[in-house]
Amino acid sequence: MSTSYQRGPDVPLIEKTIHELVRDTAARIPDQEAIVSRHENRRLTWREFYAESQRVAEGLRGLGLNAQDRIGIWSTNCIQWLEIQVACSMANLALVNVNPAYRAKDLGYILRKSRMRALILRERDARSDYKKILEETGAIPEHVIYLDDPSWDAMLARGKAIENRPATPADIANIQYTSGTTGAPKGVLLAHRGMVNNGWYGAARMAMTDADRVLINLPLYHVGACVCWAIAAYHTGATIVLPSAQFDALATLQGIHEERVTIGGGVPTMLIAMLEHPQFATMDYSSLRLVATGAAPCPIDLMQRVVAKTGAQNIFIFYGQTEASGGITTSVPGDSLEVAASTVGRVYPNTEVKIVSPAGETVPLGEQGEICCRGAIVMKGYDEEPEATARALDSEGWLRTGDLGVMNADGYLNITGRAKEMIIRGGENIFPREIEDFLIAHPKISDAQVVGLPDAKLGEAVLCWIRLKPGESATEEEIRAFCQNRIAHFKIPQYIRFVDQFPMTVSGKVQKFAIRDQEVRERDLESVAKARTA
Repeated sequence: MSTSYQRGPDVPLIEKTIHELVRDTAARIPDQEAIVSRHENRRLTWREFYAESQRVAEGLRGLGLNAQDRIGIWSTNCIQWLEIQVACSMANLALVNVNPAYRAKDLGYILRKSRMRALILRERDARSDYKKILEETGAIPEHVIYLDDPSWDAMLARGKAIENRPATPADIANIQYTSGTTGAPKGVLLAHRGMVNNGWYGAARMAMTDADRVLINLPLYHVGACVCWAIAAYHTGATIVLPSAQFDALATLQGIHEERVTIGGGVPTMLIAMLEHPQFATMDYSSLRLVATGAAPCPIDLMQRVVAKTGAQNIFIFYGQTEASGGITTSVPGDSLEVAASTVGRVYPNTEVKIVSPAGETVPLGEQGEICCRGAIVMKGYDEEPEATARALDSEGWLRTGDLGVMNADGYLNITGRAKEMIIRGGENIFPREIEDFLIAHPKISDAQVVGLPDAKLGEAVLCWIRLKPGESATEEEIRAFCQNRIAHFKIPQYIRFVDQFPMTVSGKVQKFAIRDQEVRERDLESVAKARTA
């Protein structure tokens, strides 16, 4: 192999729908725990989970919803979220995942764009008044069901036998809104086939079985939670543990300790929050056999800290995106700690990956380019967005991920950044991930985020926000001295700000655009930012 191309092993595709996985697992291990929701103080066996999902499916059918109608779920993590996912499969409905962080503008856009006939939500929780936000949109769906008022029970009571055409693996199971490659949020159309097989590939790579207890602290609306974790568990019969409605570091640690979790993890920011929690050392992590992370670049130093502090036997890295139904590459069983912590692994079965130049040519091994993938896991397209679909998917079915990476001779990938995040300073191409990985090795630094700021002379300048470890202090001069003679001079941050936290999405990703916008305002760079360029 001399070019950056790899095809995963050829294995039979699993031709099942989501609910058929749960049906088969419930038949095999009916009395084993399926879901433990600690914040709800509820536990369901696989038999109970399947039966409850059947009731929900019949309730949805009682609303008069027809095959492939769209139904939205706007909620933080709970058992009902998972029941609705399985119920939509039973009733052949397309589930629209709505981000709990959305406010009226975003929600209204999604409601209109998706044409959903029904929306299921809570009236409110500790963070949001969802009912008020919904009313502000002026786009109320035909059916609105509240999980925490009588309308939920009333829907179940009016349930009807499911008469819709049964879902097939080729049917749309899920619509998830993402910015995609450019522009406004787009509805990613995911079929049962892609989601079911993606969940299986991850489960197999993790060697997940019905003896495992899998903790989910990512929000369920996110593909990483509802596919890479939940559907993996539906395949294998592993018990799903929900520690809290929204990520809470202490609740997660307590969930691992008290539920004897065997597979846990989270995005890097979650791992950092857990490691640095004051009560971290009071918990028992001896049950953990695997710690997984993904959905954002993960510093090698962080994974080494995870192993040292938890004693976990294995580290597991996911790389993927919504448009690929979840994972694209992962660690491989038998990988050493060094390999597992320093790469995003190898491509999934039945999937191809190549790295291409801006001209679309496959680059030689070891050369950086854009990661592209092809296979059954790839989306059908963006909902009613033919131009955006054509930009993301070429005529041969290759998905352009927008991520930059390098492939080595063994077929392992490293993610080097986002194409659109590249900083061009005085003609030099700078990739923020490289600087971030370097800085996180500083003994005082917990996390670092690098973005480009407009600069009248150089085009862009390097800015770094730094979060220090608890109890530490540092100066800008100290950080620059650490960089001196260790990285190229043009990569040394011109601007440094020490912060206690980063602006985050609900799924734990850092919002770099928000960092840039704040800095542009506070440093009075608006006129520079608006200057025209070729």
